[in-house]
Amino acid sequence: MWVSDRWTDYELIDCGRGEKLERWGDQLLVRPDPQAIWNTPRTHPGWKHPHGRYARSSSGGGQWEKKDMPERWTIRYGGLTFNIKPMNFKHTGLFPEQAANWDFAQEQIRRAGRPIRVLNLFAYTGGATMACASAGADEVVHVDASKGMVQWAKENMTLSHLENRTIRFIVDDVLKFVAREKRRGHTYQGILMDPPSYGRGPNGEVWKLEDQINELVNACLEILDDDALFLLVNSYTTGFSSIVLENILRTTVLRCHPKGYVFAGEVGLPITQDHMILPCGFTAHGATKTMNVQNSL
Repeated sequence: MWVSDRWTDYELIDCGRGEKLERWGDQLLVRPDPQAIWNTPRTHPGWKHPHGRYARSSSGGGQWEKKDMPERWTIRYGGLTFNIKPMNFKHTGLFPEQAANWDFAQEQIRRAGRPIRVLNLFAYTGGATMACASAGADEVVHVDASKGMVQWAKENMTLSHLENRTIRFIVDDVLKFVAREKRRGHTYQGILMDPPSYGRGPNGEVWKLEDQINELVNACLEILDDDALFLLVNSYTTGFSSIVLENILRTTVLRCHPKGYVFAGEVGLPITQDHMILPCGFTAHGATKTMNVQNSL
């Protein structure tokens, strides 16, 4: 398991009974979490007096119950700064457990000692994009189907003072973009993706993870450099597991690159109150050569 335990501006204080109590900077939020099904005594005062709580509706969906919560604020991770803005479907614009993947990508880029181009697919508000750019990637290409999320990522770039880095922001369907990159002859030394279970492209293209993940990974292999550092796939999809992701990469990456390496595991966040771990999805890493990941296990 990879645990994102280097945060100072974010903290998972407590969780249980289907909810989690978090600190985002100086704001305490309570949000639903389907993994936190165990009981907790909820002794922390933040349970009773959060700045905001996302309340589920019996008819589906839900809404934020705001008290003193601002519309937006910023938090930092290392040298990066991100805008936080509570949205529909309980989201805040950042997935803090992904910091473990950011750390992994940064380590690989810093150790490479050569020019590195990175492609970030389903790139959302750009956590991984900013991490790779700040680590010294020569170019990072950020692709997401949502114009609003891409604009948010640009704001995070400015907040993190990365305007002098080469970051290309693309609003597009990821499969169509990867196909065009193949025709252009472009290759990447690192590719990251964090696909949703279901989504739509900017022109109504339908994405279903279980139907298209193999197609996307195979397409990415067409533009993955022969000496690539990583192909990273993350998933939150219910019914998937780290073994599923590992098997997907074994039947794709290793068939094209027999001397490569694949490993997978859960991603989680430490719980301050009970010193336990909240599982937050699965990640699989692949590389075209074993030597490229030897120090990342």
